[in-house]
Amino acid sequence: MDAVLLARIQFALTIMFHYIFPPLTIGMGWMIFMYNTRYQENGNLLFRQLAQFWTKVFAITFVIGVATGITMEFQFGTNWAGYSRFVGDIFGAPLAAEGIFAFFLESSFLGILLYGRKKVSQKMYWFSSFMVALGATMSAFWIVVANSWQQTPAGYKIVTETVNGVEVSKAQLTNFWEAVFNPSTIPRYSHTVTGALCVGVFFILGTSAWQILKGRHVEFARASMRTAIIPCFGVIMLTLFVGHHHGHQVSETQPAKLAAFEGLWETQTHAPLMLFGMPDQKAEKNKFAIQIPGMVSLFIGGKFDTEVQGLKDFAPEDRPPVALSFWSFHLMFYMGVWMALLAFVGVILWLKQTLWTTKIYLWAAALTVPVPFLANEVGWMAAEVGRQPWVVYNLLRTESAISASVPAGQVLASIIIFSMIYVLLFGIWIYLLKRQFHKGPDSLESLEAEVK
Repeated sequence: MDAVLLARIQFALTIMFHYIFPPLTIGMGWMIFMYNTRYQENGNLLFRQLAQFWTKVFAITFVIGVATGITMEFQFGTNWAGYSRFVGDIFGAPLAAEGIFAFFLESSFLGILLYGRKKVSQKMYWFSSFMVALGATMSAFWIVVANSWQQTPAGYKIVTETVNGVEVSKAQLTNFWEAVFNPSTIPRYSHTVTGALCVGVFFILGTSAWQILKGRHVEFARASMRTAIIPCFGVIMLTLFVGHHHGHQVSETQPAKLAAFEGLWETQTHAPLMLFGMPDQKAEKNKFAIQIPGMVSLFIGGKFDTEVQGLKDFAPEDRPPVALSFWSFHLMFYMGVWMALLAFVGVILWLKQTLWTTKIYLWAAALTVPVPFLANEVGWMAAEVGRQPWVVYNLLRTESAISASVPAGQVLASIIIFSMIYVLLFGIWIYLLKRQFHKGPDSLESLEAEVK
């Protein structure tokens, strides 16, 4: 057993499971804010009903997300001692900011949303919904800052220090704002937020479609679908645009990653876009390739004769795992196209007043619920695998970041334990969601009496 590989698997397991929940709370948080805003504007109790129901779903997800996020930070000090030593001076500030300015902001105002609707004014309640959405979104910002610094380091210098009689190097912060707004922060954060918004709006759309198919709380589910369909279309279009901009940044700062995404071996102009293929890293070629000539060059540089670097420009030991990078990136793209098609058809059906009666569309929407979750997961897989073999790009190799004193057997045992706990937590989350959907929203009559 390889301790480095097992430590990477463990970190991937914990972060991928945790990342089921934050995107949902970000996307749903802004929908809840929208519902509260509409109620504040026109006093329509339907929007209060929508806000209260989805706030309960938000709270269930938030609690599970907090529980799953704690383990990741412990791993920095257990499996990744070399990494922690190298990046500690850089990561301390953004991680502290995430806890102080974002997490506590979100959790504090969530308490008002859950328990304060009869104790505070409607304006304060509306403001609390804004703070919850903002806190969730800002929490993502500081985490993305830390990750982006690993991808495109800036605002630092390398210094050496003696640890137990051995000289080791580490990154020392020299300019906080350069480190925060490194070359990939804004493109990556924009892509992260739009991806999270997709999770939230498509979750509301799909689960509401499922409720209609099951004949449960039909009028409420129709209202949820109606209010989600335009955000679905707008958000997925924005995500595709932002993703394209992010690709430009990757081509400039991490050309080996882009080449792996596209299965591009030779440096060339008129670089083709491979829609499907089987990259063979040993043979340095693609099998069964279906390509559109010149499209990568056009997307990256705006013209067909833009030169794009190929993988053969980089030493074999500096290339990322090509097949995994290629397929994770392409799966993200395929799922994005599917969501765009679903949203587009949904808008047409909504305009024709047949959104709730087209059974095949209801099934498609319901079955699409996992798709934005998976698109976010494979998108991050592409970003992280594409950075390899570096844990900090061009500065610290992954094999040098591991804790040498932790044996592989202990890492494997912790993977098994984490897996068992996560299966239990996932089961609890599904159970609580199922119970909430069966119970349904508060009645309009009870809400009217509450207002009076």
